[in-house]
Amino acid sequence: MGPIQQKALINVDLGEGYGNLKCGPDEELLPLIDIANIACGFHSGDPLIMSTTIRACISHSVLIGAHPGLPDLQGFGRREMKLSPEELTAMTIYQVGALKGFLDKEGARLNHVKPHGVLYGMMCRDLEVARAVMRGVPEGVKAFGLAGTRMEEAARVEGVEFAAEMYGDVKYDGDGMLVIDRVKKPWKKEEVERHVTQQLTTQSVTATDGTTVQLPVKDYPLSLCCHSDSPGCVEIVKTARAVADKFNQEHGYS
Repeated sequence: MGPIQQKALINVDLGEGYGNLKCGPDEELLPLIDIANIACGFHSGDPLIMSTTIRACISHSVLIGAHPGLPDLQGFGRREMKLSPEELTAMTIYQVGALKGFLDKEGARLNHVKPHGVLYGMMCRDLEVARAVMRGVPEGVKAFGLAGTRMEEAARVEGVEFAAEMYGDVKYDGDGMLVIDRVKKPWKKEEVERHVTQQLTTQSVTATDGTTVQLPVKDYPLSLCCHSDSPGCVEIVKTARAVADKFNQEHGYS
């Protein structure tokens, strides 16, 4: 398919602590990224962490999005739950609204909504789930998702602007779906380099079964997602940043 036809940005999930518990090294990651997805309290995050993380993003000129998840603190939003479409829409509105309250207080803009964890995976497979969550995205705000899945279809049906993602520290299965681990596994630097480079330069990825899977990102805005709870996440993000910067420079994307 050839290389992607747009600039590659970096997005990372932040603010995923709770109370005195800290998840990732947000302060070290902020200078390396373009976009943050901030936890909204259901899978992780709390009011004070949301407020503090927003101010830190503003100080680093990082775009801010809401990162709503399933109501599962203990499972970190990485265990499937069966919710009705009405519940899915309502919980999305609730979480996004909470983050937006803090953004309004700081005079900052909500850039996007990106579902978290297993909710993201459920939306990739299930159109009803995907549409229900998309109905909770505020008007005029884009949704981040995996192109070529039910997420993209749901955004189109519900009239939500869509932005595509690729992944720096998540593997894909033979159907092009993400392999969502309950607990993140470590990556070697050369693995991240190879994984990210292949996606940017060929719009494809080597799946866990060894096959090559196409990633049809089309002309959507694009960002590479990495996770703050991955072991060695700072080095992962630094590596993804270096690959993206090299790609952008070589292809004239300032």
